[in-house]
Amino acid sequence: MATFLVAHGAWSAGWAWKKMRPLLRAHGHEIFTPTHTGLGERAHLASADIDLETHIADILGVLQAEDLKNVFLIGHSYGGMVATGVADRARERIASLVYVDAFAPNDGESVFDLTPARRQAMLETVRQSGEGWKMPPSPMPPDTPEADQAWAMPRRMPQPLKTFEQKLRLKNGELTLPRHYIYCKRCRPDDGFRRFYERAKKEGWGHHEIDASHNPHITAPEALAALLDGIAKRCR
Repeated sequence: MATFLVAHGAWSAGWAWKKMRPLLRAHGHEIFTPTHTGLGERAHLASADIDLETHIADILGVLQAEDLKNVFLIGHSYGGMVATGVADRARERIASLVYVDAFAPNDGESVFDLTPARRQAMLETVRQSGEGWKMPPSPMPPDTPEADQAWAMPRRMPQPLKTFEQKLRLKNGELTLPRHYIYCKRCRPDDGFRRFYERAKKEGWGHHEIDASHNPHITAPEALAALLDGIAKRCR
């Protein structure tokens, strides 16, 4: 049995991984899907002060409070920033870092550093309609089924601006733990994640493709569960 811990994406929360819980447990695994401060059921805690370090602390808190060890740490999308920071601070608890169509940052990089073409438009939206710190939820991929759109969109909450502005700081040097990258093949025209998939191949990480758009935990949960189960088995 493997233990999976999820650092979810921007605007999202633990609820978005609801379909994955029974599937991974059916494979014999455990999965924890905490929600970052200020999002989902923790939206009442939202504030302009929430940054990347806040969300790293959220996931570190779960590791420590649940005394989790040999964890397969999943970072989805923005959650790759969070998961990378967590893996740096808690290396002794992590068996493998698994990026799911996620940012895989180096030391000193922020989300805005990794998405320079989108930065100005997002900042303008925050200025006009986000009270200077709230980033409105982005649209879901166009192939997302209508029922999933109806379920997910009302639950997606504004993302605090500082989570995209703050640069990741690795405190313990370069990461050396095992890593895997799962790349979603149904990408947007301005695909921002292929570069990390190519990095994974170049640097010898485990690398995998899934026939899904950006949220496979919602639109292709069975395929994602099978991939994660395979990764866990190969790492035993």
